Amino acid sequence: MQKFKEQYIVNEKGKKTAAILPIEKYEELLEDLHDIAIVAERRDEPTITFGELKEKLRKDGLL
Repeated sequence: MQKFKEQYIVNEKGKKTAAILPIEKYEELLEDLHDIAIVAERRDEPTITFGELKEKLRKDGLL
């Protein structure tokens, strides 16, 4: 991951009001936010074990 220097927009009192970041970093953050939203939406769905998943994939010919 590439490091970048933080840049801020400040108001007349010197208080930070916004941040400037590379578009690639912004897009990464949006993708992460989307992933977190999906996890939250699926929180109450039933789960299966890793072994059950492997067995299902084998039966479906995907493993």
